[in-house]
Amino acid sequence: MFANRIINVPKSFIREILKVSADKSIISFAGGLPNRDLFPVENIQMATNRVFNTEGADVLQYNKSEGDPELRAEISKRYKSIYSLDIPVKNILITNGSQQGLDLLGKVFLNEGDSVIMEEPGYLGAIQAFGVYKADFIPVPVTEEGMDTAQLKSALLNKKPKLIYTVPTFQNPSGITYSNENRKAVADILKNRDLYLVEDNPYAELRFEGEHKKSFKEFLPEKTILLGTISKTIVPSFRLGWIVAPDEVMEKLLVAKQASDLHTNYFTQRVVCTFLKDYSLDDHIKKINALYSTQKQAMIEAIKNYFPEGIKYTNPEGGMFLWVTLPEGFNAMDLFNRAIEKKVAFVPGDPFYTNKTGVNTLRLNYTNSDEHAIDAGIRRLGECIREAL
Repeated sequence: MFANRIINVPKSFIREILKVSADKSIISFAGGLPNRDLFPVENIQMATNRVFNTEGADVLQYNKSEGDPELRAEISKRYKSIYSLDIPVKNILITNGSQQGLDLLGKVFLNEGDSVIMEEPGYLGAIQAFGVYKADFIPVPVTEEGMDTAQLKSALLNKKPKLIYTVPTFQNPSGITYSNENRKAVADILKNRDLYLVEDNPYAELRFEGEHKKSFKEFLPEKTILLGTISKTIVPSFRLGWIVAPDEVMEKLLVAKQASDLHTNYFTQRVVCTFLKDYSLDDHIKKINALYSTQKQAMIEAIKNYFPEGIKYTNPEGGMFLWVTLPEGFNAMDLFNRAIEKKVAFVPGDPFYTNKTGVNTLRLNYTNSDEHAIDAGIRRLGECIREAL
């Protein structure tokens, strides 16, 4: 009865973990959840009231598949102010979160067996989204500097991928950021090849230190597709994101969007647009970054205090995650089961790989726990690691 494409696609590992960690006694570093205390509740409420007062019943009607033109113009302005990119409004499509953007890209580009280059480790939501279309994944490792260019060249020798998927800034799950030099080197390898690079950028403005990096759009302008979202900077529940794509791709994405849901929730588009016009997003992001910086540092200090020597971990300049590498032969999935018994949760590395299991890596989220919980949770996790050694 069921389509072949869905039979072997696993459930989202993180969504399943969130069910387990719903127990209030469990300290969870599992979800990629923004801190609820930072949601701009009052300003969103006032923006909502203004939308109703000024637009009335019109805001409750069907609207354009491309999305609200004013909101798309605000997004275009932000690309200009942050990245110095000139993004025409016509090349922006509003989506139900950037996750729908991944699904639309799968619909537009992928036949069964088509190749996709995927970061290793890579975002499990992209692995799941493209997996529905039965993509053939080509994993390429990421290092502290970015994508391994030697491995990328090797991956391209015998395959002709249609897409290369990247989260180049504060990567999910590792937290690393591609250097500008690495971005240029990757772009140089891809030039004159018939494929598109997807730059998924949900965390880039959550920067605590260092400087913004250049977009791949600057190095590979005609072959870069951008994904964005408000989930990490304003609110996640609105499920509002966007795709930036060249004209020939946008035409197909629009057809796929219309077939999926006609258009993204117009009411929330107008609320977000009003919020952006009436309040300073930069000021709001400064508050987020101040807290997240403190939380990340608390986790780093706790790891130093409680983890055995020899445990490796990333120390990102921003974002929401850090990545832990356990000793060789260590199975993070086994550690997860032990950790749950001690009332602490994380995401084992397995779902971030396309062709590996029983790996010795894990992801920790620091944005959704206060400093006390971070210290207590990392202490418990350190105990679990020591017991398993």
